[in-house]
Amino acid sequence: MPELPEVETTRRGLVPIFEKRKIAKVIKRRDKIRIPIPKDFEKRIEGQRVISIKRRAKYLQIFLGSDDVIICHLGMSGKFIIRKKDDQDFEKHDHVIFETDNGDMAIYNDPRRFGVITICKGDELENHKLFKDVAVEPLGNEFNGEYLLKKIKSRKAPIKTTLLDQKVVAGLGNIYVCEALNLSKISPLRIASSLTPDEIEKLVPIIRGVLNRAIEAGGSSLKDFAKVDGELGYFQHQFVTYGREGEGCKNENCLGTILRMTQSGRSTFYCSSCQN
Repeated sequence: MPELPEVETTRRGLVPIFEKRKIAKVIKRRDKIRIPIPKDFEKRIEGQRVISIKRRAKYLQIFLGSDDVIICHLGMSGKFIIRKKDDQDFEKHDHVIFETDNGDMAIYNDPRRFGVITICKGDELENHKLFKDVAVEPLGNEFNGEYLLKKIKSRKAPIKTTLLDQKVVAGLGNIYVCEALNLSKISPLRIASSLTPDEIEKLVPIIRGVLNRAIEAGGSSLKDFAKVDGELGYFQHQFVTYGREGEGCKNENCLGTILRMTQSGRSTFYCSSCQN
């Protein structure tokens, strides 16, 4: 599933195509992806200018001049493809197409159809069911040691599971939590409330650093994800733990081996030696 870096990479790819442009036409080729697309979707968007494109957690928010906001979640396999308007046929899984006034097309493609595309009024966004309980952004100033300590001090779940909770911190997913815990030398099995203030102060900048490096690399392409220009992300080549079962730990002076286990239905990769 695309996580924060992949969604941010997509946002940055859409900005030069979409921002300040007018959406001349919307083609809705399905009435439903994971949830129904509103019946008035095309009518509310066509002719509107894109004011800005933001990311909230793992969602894209496309702000229009009408004060409507297009909301998009990439789900398991969603991506945007940018190309010029032409006579080329659309692919089977091209579900929603946005045409700008200068002939660019942003095509939402989603083979597994777990994504979301919907729309709401701007003044409803903060309290929208998709966002009202979402915590602070891990790349923002609000995410610091003091904040995380407060959030996890009474949590009896493992720290890995806790960091995936969007009510604790927004946008973190399985890949990047595995990476950050390994670099912090914290076991994914540790009860969240057992972490010391010093461990938390170390963990926070490591989380931020992992995410920033992933964004710089264009995200991670494991299965379906690609950038809007079709190129793959490259951060998977920098993984220190994710997907490296049976290989040696990359932490300095560690001779341990990367193991894999299942936590809450997801694969967790960790070092058998230095993560304790």
